[in-house]
Amino acid sequence: MASSTIDAVVATPREGKFNKNAARRVRVSGKIPAVVYGAGQDAVAVAVDPRVITKILHSDSGHNTIFDLNVEGSPVVKAMIVDWQHEPIKGKLLHIDLKRIAMDKMMRVSVPIQLVGVPSGVKTQGGILEHVMREVEVECLPNDIPSHLDVDVSGLELHGVIHVSDLPHSGSIKFLGDEHATVAHVTAIKEEAVAADAVVAAPAEPEVAKKGKTDAAAAAPAADAKDAKKK
Repeated sequence: MASSTIDAVVATPREGKFNKNAARRVRVSGKIPAVVYGAGQDAVAVAVDPRVITKILHSDSGHNTIFDLNVEGSPVVKAMIVDWQHEPIKGKLLHIDLKRIAMDKMMRVSVPIQLVGVPSGVKTQGGILEHVMREVEVECLPNDIPSHLDVDVSGLELHGVIHVSDLPHSGSIKFLGDEHATVAHVTAIKEEAVAADAVVAAPAEPEVAKKGKTDAAAAAPAADAKDAKKK
């Protein structure tokens, strides 16, 4: 289950304007800006210690960790980290969103999937194990959130597939989405090579480029027609 080694996260309310300069001042002071919302209460802008948040994100239960949140001047509540932003180069935390949690209400979370063992299709048949789905969305009570789901792939033969329906199920967790979705499979090396060659031979264009070409192609006839009308 999702549990935390953190006694509590202490948050200091922020006052004044909430712009880039204000956020920069918070970071210079050694804290990071955050927002607390949820449980039918107003959102509150706060500042928190980035070291405590980093410790939570790097724990076994990660962002699914439920912890005590102590916003100065308010009662202690249970909370989770629901979003965070990193500085792209140095990786420092820039901002986080915290959500108040009602322990008696169902919630949706994404849980990591861990593959256990070496498939027989890899050991004896020369296949390659491909981990397709690394997280699965589930619905459960906060206390029933697993830190991760283990799935044994040791019996997986060449061309064998593990689906969401094959993941460990329990009465306390409801899987959301398509139960026939592929979690992992063992493919042949030749198939992998052919797929790789196809990608090299015909690289996909970015969506933006495709859209730009389509828009230009659609605009050209209209422009020509307009010019002809003027003449």
